[in-house]
Amino acid sequence: MISQKSVQEVIEKARIEDVVEDYVTLKRRGVNMLGLCPFHNEKTPSFTVSPAKNIYKCFGCGKAGNPVQFVMEHESFSFPEALRFLAKKYNIELEETVSSQESIEERQHFDSLYLINQFAKESFQENLFETPEGKSIGLSYFKERGFREETIKKFGLGYTLNKRDAFTLKAIQKGYNIQLLKELGLTSKYDKDFFRSRVMFSIHNLTGKVLGFGGRILDNTIKAPKYVNSPETEIYNKSKILYGAYFAKGAIRKEEECIMVEGYTDVLALHQAGIENVVSSSGTSLTVDQIRLVKRFTPNMKILYDGDQAGVKAALRGLDLVLEQDMNVKVVLLPDGEDPDSYLNKVGASKFKTYLTENADDFIFFKTKLLMEEAKGDPIKKTKMIKDIVSSIARIPDPIKRSLYIKQCAATVDVSEQILVTESNKVVGQNIRKREQRNQRNNTYPRPTSGTSTPSTGSGEFPTQEPNIPTDSEEYPTEAASPAQKQTTDPTAFKEKDIIRILISSGGMPFDQEEDMTVCAYVIQNIEEIIDDFDNKLYENIAKECRSLLQEGKQFDQQYFINHSDPAIGQLAIELIHSPFEYSPNWQEKWEITLQTQKAPEDNFTKDSIQSLYRFKLDKLIKMCTKNQTRIQEASKTGDADQVMLYLKVQQKLLQMRNELAKKLNTVIFK
Repeated sequence: MISQKSVQEVIEKARIEDVVEDYVTLKRRGVNMLGLCPFHNEKTPSFTVSPAKNIYKCFGCGKAGNPVQFVMEHESFSFPEALRFLAKKYNIELEETVSSQESIEERQHFDSLYLINQFAKESFQENLFETPEGKSIGLSYFKERGFREETIKKFGLGYTLNKRDAFTLKAIQKGYNIQLLKELGLTSKYDKDFFRSRVMFSIHNLTGKVLGFGGRILDNTIKAPKYVNSPETEIYNKSKILYGAYFAKGAIRKEEECIMVEGYTDVLALHQAGIENVVSSSGTSLTVDQIRLVKRFTPNMKILYDGDQAGVKAALRGLDLVLEQDMNVKVVLLPDGEDPDSYLNKVGASKFKTYLTENADDFIFFKTKLLMEEAKGDPIKKTKMIKDIVSSIARIPDPIKRSLYIKQCAATVDVSEQILVTESNKVVGQNIRKREQRNQRNNTYPRPTSGTSTPSTGSGEFPTQEPNIPTDSEEYPTEAASPAQKQTTDPTAFKEKDIIRILISSGGMPFDQEEDMTVCAYVIQNIEEIIDDFDNKLYENIAKECRSLLQEGKQFDQQYFINHSDPAIGQLAIELIHSPFEYSPNWQEKWEITLQTQKAPEDNFTKDSIQSLYRFKLDKLIKMCTKNQTRIQEASKTGDADQVMLYLKVQQKLLQMRNELAKKLNTVIFK
């Protein structure tokens, strides 16, 4: 178990903007930062990071938390795993006590998978640089391809010897478990090496951990697949990984564009030439998860194809998924017989970059021109071609972008714009109906909610996004219900909520410096008699905890509640102190306009506390009046005159107090 001192040290040192920017491109907006949410599919950024409060919140799906919670959610880590991850990032030495045997075994299992892969990478590199076979075959191959030694080491390239069990025996001698070697696909079920006589490419996740390998055979006389990859494991899912993403993510942000190529060597060649914003789908069609991974860093994608027309047309069929994710896609067709690696070596980096710039064509227009060449005036083929184009355009979520594409394509294919609009609307309607049917099927069976805990995989992969096609709620996100919102439907609950907001956001601030009274002391003293009358139990628990902290003389601030051991309180704290809106600094900095009659809202907690408390007490008085009125009616029915008189006096006092409070709030009460 990690000591509380170490937990606190990690929480204090980990900066939310540093942690999130390893996975998401953030842009400054006022005091906050904004980006696309990594936890759900969205087209308009609603994921907000507050460096000042050290928290994040998505106003689309409702996910929120601190740096530790972000790593837990994103990497599917347990709390201790997330702490260890951040401790390593910030060079913090953790103090740990003895953990349960079960938790130790679980952590060791996933740690072992990564450690074995790291050992495998180092062994393959050792083979490449230090054995005669590796030097003469593997290293010669890489150098013939023009790769420098620093590139080879940076990307973790290596070589496997042409021996049946050289790696397996070496790993066992080092103490690694053979069952884990088999689980990772490094050793076959017959206790032999899975990869033999191949140059090896290490595949990393976004944090740089080795998830698996790709191996290329160099001997054309051997009857075996040219490329083989590690099998799917608990830490490796090929459809969610892009080769080179770990090394490219910074450049993708900087260039605001991702270049997509097909193979490992294409990534290496471009990266070595200074074109670092490049990744590869590893020879497979792009998946939704891979597209969304790119979209975290940029909405702009440039795809490079070699000159094989048949291959291009086949590949284009899968790119509608990219349009569906509202990406801006350009296509570059390289000269016949060239791939990115070969063409770069032929013309050099400078001319290659110029070629990419001058020959990049919008995906829709590229596809239109390509299919028009194939139709060549044949009306049947042209009809089919137009429907194909319209089908792609209909995948674009943005209606304005769709209309512009339709207008341009109508002129290109010489067809009435209205006809294309009509056909496009038909396809859009069909897609919506399919989406609704899919949603109905998904809702037929119970599905876990966002609050349901799931087993930790420790995989370093991205959380599974179940629907590939966005639902209406994903296209037009609304803020997810908080724990507090789920517990009550009382329309006046916001008054209780506002009292808790004051306690969490400003409880430790000075209310009266002369009396040495904090905001928390002022509020608690004024609600002491009705602290048990909260309708929402979560709010009541927070108010009572504040009272206990006050009685014990303990200091607290926003971070106390944000990092609370109760997740419901932590989530509520973030919801209450983090707003999607912020004040523009231009009022003062640009136009020199300042508030004249009060302090800035964030500094006006004294008046805010008083107003919130008045509203809360007024609401409770109104409810007490209603309840007492019922008692009067019941006593009248029984004929108990003394009881009626007593309740009438109580009612008179309650109404007097209610009216005084209403006057202070400038509120009119109609009953």
